[in-house]
Amino acid sequence: PTSAQVSAVPQPGRFRYTLDNDVLTTEQRQFYEDNGYLLIKKLVSDEDIERFRKEFVRICKREVNPPGAMIMKNEALRSQYGQSEKVVNKVQDFQEDEELFRYCTLPEVLKYVECFTGPNIMAMHTMLINKLPDSDKQTFLHPMHQDLHYFPFRPASRIVCSWTAMERADQDNGCLVVQPGTHKEPLKPHSYPQWEGKTNKLFHGLLDEDEKSPRVHLVMEKGDTVFFHPLLIHGSGINKTSGFRKSISCHFASSECYYIDVKNTSQEHLEKELVEMVRKKYNMTSVELRDIWNFRARLVQGERINL
Repeated sequence: PTSAQVSAVPQPGRFRYTLDNDVLTTEQRQFYEDNGYLLIKKLVSDEDIERFRKEFVRICKREVNPPGAMIMKNEALRSQYGQSEKVVNKVQDFQEDEELFRYCTLPEVLKYVECFTGPNIMAMHTMLINKLPDSDKQTFLHPMHQDLHYFPFRPASRIVCSWTAMERADQDNGCLVVQPGTHKEPLKPHSYPQWEGKTNKLFHGLLDEDEKSPRVHLVMEKGDTVFFHPLLIHGSGINKTSGFRKSISCHFASSECYYIDVKNTSQEHLEKELVEMVRKKYNMTSVELRDIWNFRARLVQGERINL
């Protein structure tokens, strides 16, 4: 079902990044316009989060093996802990896992997503992040970046990330850090940070980061959900605690968005790296960036138009 209240035409003048809706207050819309993110308290229930946590543990133990899911591990810990959540730091592309994918279809989440994308909604990219306790190596520090760097579709203002804390997230366990207002800036060049042995595959960061730009640490309780624009500069710190910091997220886009060619742009080297990875993993001879996204994308509300 699609609601008639949301107009898919951006209103000229005051609001560029949100659509007319009866969900957000004027203050909330204005906050997102100015800052590029909006935090909604206690949006996802404890019951749902517990179900996602149990499914994540089943994936870690290989009791379930969702097709197409990319399971990222810290191989150095494997000999110590074997197959367990103490080793897996991320499950990406869980669109084939019925239990985890429920997150992308929760009415309470989609109600907000629609304010940014309009009524025709695609779930494009899914992740469950399990930030492991970190050593001095700072393995799980995610450099400041813009998510649009990874996406070959536009327009950016019809894409939104929904990111839900599965337990309290604060500066001790590596909460999200955002630079408010940076969603108004263009997509900047990204690459691997120059950190000695501290980079994770495809964890690209901004090449020239403005250290003086104000930062906000998003302290979140279990079930709190932040919606943010794909150009918002953000990252996360290390987990200095002995526990895990879990979160579940999905990037949604209007199905009216369209694919772009990233050749001769700052995203071209990412395309090469991703295509190379997928070819190796699935033993495919020819695969294009658009094929990868078509494989990931799922319609969750309304009708499929372009994506």
